[in-house]
Amino acid sequence: MYRSLLIAALSILLLAVGCRDEPGGGAVEIPEAGAITGPNTPTPYALEVPAYLPAPVVDAENPMSVEGVDLGRRIFYDASILSTDGNMSCASCHKQELAFTDGLNRSLGIRRLEGNRSAMSLVNLAFNPNGFNWDGDAPKLWKQAIHPVEDMLELDNDWEEVLRKLREDADYPARFRAAFGIDTREEITQELTIKALAQFERTIISANSKFDRVVYQNTDFFTEEEQLGADSLFFVENLAPGVLHPGCGHCHNAPNFGDNKFHNNGIEDVASLDDFPDPGLGGVTGNRFDNGKFRTPTLRNIALTAPYMHDGRFKTLEEVLDHYASGGHGLENKDPNITGFPLTERQKRALLAFLNTLTDESLLTDERFAAPK
Repeated sequence: MYRSLLIAALSILLLAVGCRDEPGGGAVEIPEAGAITGPNTPTPYALEVPAYLPAPVVDAENPMSVEGVDLGRRIFYDASILSTDGNMSCASCHKQELAFTDGLNRSLGIRRLEGNRSAMSLVNLAFNPNGFNWDGDAPKLWKQAIHPVEDMLELDNDWEEVLRKLREDADYPARFRAAFGIDTREEITQELTIKALAQFERTIISANSKFDRVVYQNTDFFTEEEQLGADSLFFVENLAPGVLHPGCGHCHNAPNFGDNKFHNNGIEDVASLDDFPDPGLGGVTGNRFDNGKFRTPTLRNIALTAPYMHDGRFKTLEEVLDHYASGGHGLENKDPNITGFPLTERQKRALLAFLNTLTDESLLTDERFAAPK
């Protein structure tokens, strides 16, 4: 008897909580706890890529949407969400004015401690099919964002805490619903968060440098010095009768000026393949012959992304050119194109002038890639 009365009372209570009377006398259903309302049909995003760039790599696991790109952009710049102390975001180490690098030899995390490597540019990642980060440890762009959040030398957070803040936020749940069609706050997951970040990062396309205007758009001209830099070293391998240069373009090939492959470019003076202080690709594959190999970065906007190499050891482009002219340090897995070559001061100035033509000034102020207002 008492049990029946208790069940009946609970039923009445649930009905009272689940409905309310409207002024006209009818009842309207109240959304259950955690439910999200609002639009839930993502709008497909058409990635704009000039015809002279390669086709973007399609990721069927993360189709782009207008809402997903917008969500990713907001998270990318939101210092309150990703880091433990609420003072750092992705943009802290990937600054638009520096072609999405940070100007440091090794990035600084929330405790101002140095990380292990230099922050790579996020430009033109949509064209990379071969793994992300310097060592290729992330097979997909959206998986790249997992580690920086958790790394104590970077954002030093816990993903469960990130998700708690996103789920309890007044704005983000509706944006997740619009981007991914979810119904409840509990469906906001790590995977959806990093996929949104990747959707925004894929839109960061650099394709309007002076080089593009000269070679592809036919709206500008190289100076004599810029042309000499292109002809004397970068693309042309015959420096003089009997003097050969492997050509920068072997690894930094147009139009993206990076092959997204992994090379030992001879920067480390070590006794054997087992002695690299940072094994690079070898630390991922476990293959000894991959030790000391790192992904070739794009040279687009290279004048803005100093210092150089995975550990930022070279402060200037002049130092980089001197290294390659020297031929580097030899080991059996050093790239065969790193052979050394004569480099006069005039040729160096010309090559530097050409490299500066790869700067895309419009990228630095494009509002599509800036912090949302």
